[in-house]
Amino acid sequence: MKTYITKTVLYAGMAVFAGLGLTACDRELLETVPNDRLSVDIFWRTENDAKLAVNSLYTDLDSTNVISWDGMTDIAHTNTNFNVEAYIELGSYDATSSKIYGEWRRAYRGIRAVNYFLENVDKIPSTNTALINQYKGEAKTLRAYQYIKLASLFGSVPLITSSVSIEQGRTLTSTPVEEIWNFVDKELTESAGLLPLSYGTADKGRITKGAALGLLARASLYAGRYQKAADAADQVMKLGVYGLYESYEKLFSYVAENNKEVILDKQYLKDAYPNNVFAYLGPYSQRNSSSNVVPTKALVDTYETLDGKQITDAASGYDPAKPYVNRDNRLRFSIILEGDPLPSGITFQPRPTSGTADAIGSTYIASTTGFNIKKYINAEDFANPANGGINIILLRYAEILLTYAEARIELNQIDPTVLAAINAVRNGRTDVKQPSVTATTQAALREIVRRERTVELAFEGQHLFDIRRWKTAETVMVGPVYGITYPDQTGKLITVQAVSSNRVFDKNRHYLWPIPQKERDLNPNLSQNSGW
Repeated sequence: MKTYITKTVLYAGMAVFAGLGLTACDRELLETVPNDRLSVDIFWRTENDAKLAVNSLYTDLDSTNVISWDGMTDIAHTNTNFNVEAYIELGSYDATSSKIYGEWRRAYRGIRAVNYFLENVDKIPSTNTALINQYKGEAKTLRAYQYIKLASLFGSVPLITSSVSIEQGRTLTSTPVEEIWNFVDKELTESAGLLPLSYGTADKGRITKGAALGLLARASLYAGRYQKAADAADQVMKLGVYGLYESYEKLFSYVAENNKEVILDKQYLKDAYPNNVFAYLGPYSQRNSSSNVVPTKALVDTYETLDGKQITDAASGYDPAKPYVNRDNRLRFSIILEGDPLPSGITFQPRPTSGTADAIGSTYIASTTGFNIKKYINAEDFANPANGGINIILLRYAEILLTYAEARIELNQIDPTVLAAINAVRNGRTDVKQPSVTATTQAALREIVRRERTVELAFEGQHLFDIRRWKTAETVMVGPVYGITYPDQTGKLITVQAVSSNRVFDKNRHYLWPIPQKERDLNPNLSQNSGW
């Protein structure tokens, strides 16, 4: 069942905040309450006003844009070379990039809305302190979410915790990134104490204690604060609320919405508040869907064989002529492979010689690698690919397990709980049964947990941040983009190379995005990141 906040209250909340943002009237000139919008004169009076206002804050959560982040890494590719993300993938971008400005703008829009909410919610004459504190906890967690993204993408950024005027905005300076992480730590720790473990059906989708702690674990891992990351992840694990959903194959389907693995998602509803994820990711043959982000050979080759070996291992039995046979099931659950059935009833045939709409080169929209993303591609959305109601998962329990394991590995605190966390992800579902790992050295386990994060969380927006903090982007984000391997007429195996794609990553500048030029034009006090 969809949540109440996305069926009715969320939309009302959006209208509420939009209206309140337009009613800064001079009372000497206008003494009557406007009848075409909500006014501060009649708002902030009831608990329902608080609910409407906090609901509106969820609109600024990330959505399908997180998938685009993976399209700027080694595991996925921005399919059309004139998309703005493609320039970032190729290293040929600067501070004028609309993608970079868009992510900045989305984050600060969300922060501004939270600041306004927190400044006004105490005006409500409520005796239900726990409820108002819950709403504050939701708001602070949503603000911390935005700062996690900003700190990870840009490093030092302005830390704004109250409403500012246009003139004040022109004088802001960047706060050192360590102080941003300190703020996130404080906000999420406090919020966790204000939030419930769960909600009733009508309020599914709201921020919970687990979401606050889970985001704290993520933030601490990103910041390299490994003990804090391990402790926060351990708290989530001990809440007794979350667990792995039994089927990885169904995890991103309608039947699995609001399951026990989902800790935070962006909720949608067909017709009323839809997304276009099917049209965004689907193969071109599926009602002209756009294949905006497509998987790469680099990711496909990362999945192990069923007996837990890398395909580069001579003992793995890997056959490049039959590359998808005997592989980790998460490969076929995450990626549309040649021969797979599609929602329309046809078979996916991406070879350049197939003569189908999905053939590489048949149109610039067809996948240039011969792979398409399978996560979130549901038959229920085929009839109208731009009117999807599937929720976009932003944080799930598998990430918590891997965060716990990685943090403990980096601390060299390796014990059975580390192996248990990794192995739960590898074989804790009915349809994913990779052999348990038994390695005990820090180096071996570091390689294993990084590989697990890569394949388990593919296309969920984590890999961009992972290769930055691992400092591996300078190695993996260089050179051509490769796709499927297939036999030509003579039987010779040919590996597809995506056209016009030769990635460049400058380790002296690309680990952080530049501060958007539009912001620095308005406020010269904002310093630019090194190399830009």
